Amino acid sequence: MDTLHAVRARGITKCFGDVVALDGVDLDVTHGQIHGLVGPNGAGKTTLLGLLLGLAVADAGRLEILGTPVGRAFTAPDGVSGFVDGPGLYPSLTARQNLAALAGLRGRDARTVGVDEVLDQVGLTDVADDKARGFSLGMRQRLGLAAALLARPRLLVLDEPSNGLDPAGKRHVHGVLNRLAADGTSVVVSSHRMDDLEAMCSEVTILAVGRVVFSGPLGKLAAESRELDYRVRTSDPQAARRLAEGTDGIRVVDGGTRQDTGPLVVRGLVPALDDLVARLVTAGVAVRELASVVSPLEAAFLALTEDGGTSR
Repeated sequence: MDTLHAVRARGITKCFGDVVALDGVDLDVTHGQIHGLVGPNGAGKTTLLGLLLGLAVADAGRLEILGTPVGRAFTAPDGVSGFVDGPGLYPSLTARQNLAALAGLRGRDARTVGVDEVLDQVGLTDVADDKARGFSLGMRQRLGLAAALLARPRLLVLDEPSNGLDPAGKRHVHGVLNRLAADGTSVVVSSHRMDDLEAMCSEVTILAVGRVVFSGPLGKLAAESRELDYRVRTSDPQAARRLAEGTDGIRVVDGGTRQDTGPLVVRGLVPALDDLVARLVTAGVAVRELASVVSPLEAAFLALTEDGGTSR
């Protein structure tokens, strides 16, 4: 029994007729980790999430969830909950009635599984008695998360949980997931929002045409990325431009004229950028803003998936 990983997959393959959805996929998710799953449309993300939730079975390979090998039966492993392609809700029922009905389907009394508790967790207490048909997309996503939490899962599998959420709602959901992870729950999140994944995840797996092209910590991904563009705002834009032009490995890609007072955009690897920042500080130029124009995760995603990528 693997006591370190909530999910351990080796060589997972899944086909639908002549279409190979997953082609020898390996995946490790440690306990108490929020693990991001990224890939273009058709990469195999939904299929992989379905395998974790027991909605499908692999044609080949080994899959172990929460220390138990997954067999060939279509059943959700004990301790696993979540949703794929959005939560399934009863539109004519209220939020509280939806959760009570789902609890009943699990063979439990709704009063003993914390319906009000999970509504409070996801911030829906004030609309608990409103019918789901009137909910916005973001509110339906939150209710779907509440439904998943009813089972008190040890592995939570979520497909686009921040879809339709405003900034406050997104922050609330991120907080819920971070607290769950801190308490030992493992979370697998699929999303097209790179900023969401960078804010939540310690590790990511990138899929392209059914294969893993990267899996590991975000820090490793950033270190392996190709050159990135960075926006640099300083107390002396003209001096900053001169120093950037004289720094090995740095190219100025946008900065207007030498009299421009706006931010400077430079391109380079992280070590070259570190060198530039050190030179600015030594020259007495204050760095007021330093941010990547495109996040390391998004840059790596584009680089690794544009031609199908190569396995790592």
